[in-house]
Amino acid sequence: MKDLKNYIETNKERFLQELFELIRIPSISAKENHKQDMYKAAEWIKNSLIKSGADEAKVFDTDGHPVVFGKKIINPSLPTIMVYGHYDVQPAEPLELWTSKPFEPEVRDGKIYARGADDDKGQMFMHFKAFEYLIKTNQLPCNVKFMIEGEEEIGSPSLEKFCSQNKEMLASDVILVSDTTMLGPDIPSITTGLRGLSYCEVEVTGPNRDLHSGLYGGAVANPINILAKMIASLTDEKGNITVKGFYDDVEVISMEERKDMSRAPFKLEEYKKSLDIADVYGEEGYTTMERVGIRPSLDCNGIWGGYIEEGAKTVLPSKAYAKISMRLVPHQDSKKISELFVKHFEAIAPPYVKVKAKLLHGGEGYVSPTDTIEYQAASKALEDVYGIKPIPYRSGGSIPIISLFEKVLGIKSILMGFGLESDAIHSPNENYPLQQFYKGIEAIPYFYKHYAELKK
Repeated sequence: MKDLKNYIETNKERFLQELFELIRIPSISAKENHKQDMYKAAEWIKNSLIKSGADEAKVFDTDGHPVVFGKKIINPSLPTIMVYGHYDVQPAEPLELWTSKPFEPEVRDGKIYARGADDDKGQMFMHFKAFEYLIKTNQLPCNVKFMIEGEEEIGSPSLEKFCSQNKEMLASDVILVSDTTMLGPDIPSITTGLRGLSYCEVEVTGPNRDLHSGLYGGAVANPINILAKMIASLTDEKGNITVKGFYDDVEVISMEERKDMSRAPFKLEEYKKSLDIADVYGEEGYTTMERVGIRPSLDCNGIWGGYIEEGAKTVLPSKAYAKISMRLVPHQDSKKISELFVKHFEAIAPPYVKVKAKLLHGGEGYVSPTDTIEYQAASKALEDVYGIKPIPYRSGGSIPIISLFEKVLGIKSILMGFGLESDAIHSPNENYPLQQFYKGIEAIPYFYKHYAELKK
């Protein structure tokens, strides 16, 4: 790629300032009071695509938050790459744990600190700048489309309908996604598997009103206590999930494939140190990497009820709530798992409380083969930039829309992400190393080049 590194070096400060403009828009899809911010971010993206070289870009309304679509068609006979990303971000709370303001990006120690710095504004924006380089240097070897949505962090509830209604507009040969991580800053890797997701909310009700814990404590069941026991019972002492039928469709990975996965560099002591934990925990019989890559999991993501403000209030609460997520592996159906969970949770409720459980959102797992043109193009691109062949690995994360793309659009996705495990996505002090940001801009044009060549 002619003068690619020089182009990045010359424009890197401009790239950052442009990205910071987008980050400053608090596009939090989970909060209704940020609806206008979602439209503001969508308009910003539309304008950025036009500035980067797209022939056209448009904001589309959906049943939820808007989708931005843009394209550059240089020759209909050439292959078409569609870039997928999302501009919505997770809520920033707890705000008191941030070192700097979450929507006022700062660069410290070679990293961008802000909500969305990595997930997914930083990674998405790399594609805009890589595209800009190819356009301005007249090196674009194929057609390009962009589909940037605003609901990924809440399960993309409107995107299936949008895709179904716009199949012709979205028609492409491959979908390129940077919303995943690498194994390390100098260890290039390609995500070949994602876990599915079932995300539920539960409610436990005891008495018909909050009670005085002195007058009623010990005589009436406390919903918080009961909920805590119910959640604890969802896994056993060996780390197995106790929901009946949960493992029925779990894919059994061969020892040969597990051995191949073990080639990925992983240092357990460094892992524990980075998290400040004395030891790891999980399903017996599997390594840490296997637990997050090829095995399902169940976690309580939040629990609340009663009085949680400053000071004391001796209350026996009427209700308690929790949010519970289950990460699923290929062949597990998210709707089936959700139904099994709801049935199980209701069945284990003792008679002195009432229980409600509902599905909030979910999606299926995804596995990408390593013998495709798409994978080969990504592998060559990363090898061009890093000087070593990338490692394929399965991630513990979920991007539910990826499996839906194949189902609705019939298009395979390639997951070429540049985030790091240490980027603290979804947490306070989310960050994105400048090195990863610039390396991504460097590698993406090589994917275009190799993919166009391999498709001839």
